[in-house]
Amino acid sequence: MATTSRTENPAFIRDSGKPGRDCPLCPRLAEFRMRWREEEPGWFNAPVGSFGPKTARLLIVGLAPGLQGANRTGRPFTGDYAGDLLYQTLVEYGFAHGHFEARVDDSLDLIDARITNAVRCVPPENKPTPVEIATCRSFLEATIGEMTDLQAIVALGRIAHDAVVTAFGARKSAVKFGHGAQNSLGHIVLFDSYHCSRYNTNTGVLTPQMFRAVFAAVRDFLNEDQRRSA
Repeated sequence: MATTSRTENPAFIRDSGKPGRDCPLCPRLAEFRMRWREEEPGWFNAPVGSFGPKTARLLIVGLAPGLQGANRTGRPFTGDYAGDLLYQTLVEYGFAHGHFEARVDDSLDLIDARITNAVRCVPPENKPTPVEIATCRSFLEATIGEMTDLQAIVALGRIAHDAVVTAFGARKSAVKFGHGAQNSLGHIVLFDSYHCSRYNTNTGVLTPQMFRAVFAAVRDFLNEDQRRSA
């Protein structure tokens, strides 16, 4: 089980801010974004920020905004199938309340949880390049760094897992991805899950039961930590 401390990584004390609406850092993603602004001017079509309180103990990290999901609505996992399974599961395990209606003005709120993406802009074919992932990592690092009560991270998929591990300064070869795996990164525990995409659920790679099991483990971990601290 690999361990590293985020206080040892200077990235976590750098004020990287948030990507602006016209962030130019990844030319391919910026061009794709502009193309969709022309085709769908009513869509969000900008880097998608995090959703949920900075004081949360849990951070959920996805891959990138979906074209007709978060890229359209402006909120992570909102507007596509992946959000249906994710938010239903969060409500079930007490990390959210209200009614998810796949739009930003629904009654859904997150409780002790926050959601972000490894890449903030929608990539063509949902496939960011390694350079784009690395370029956007400073925003992930800033998100982690501002969450002073953070205790657990759920990585949805291998790319999100690798982005988190790299953000903590650990070697990817020492912290391997696997559905249901748990690894310590300093005082943070990283929980892995296959991504809750329609493709994964339709092909049986991920079942709702498998997905719920990950969040059940997170809930047990946070409850036990709270008992130890009482």
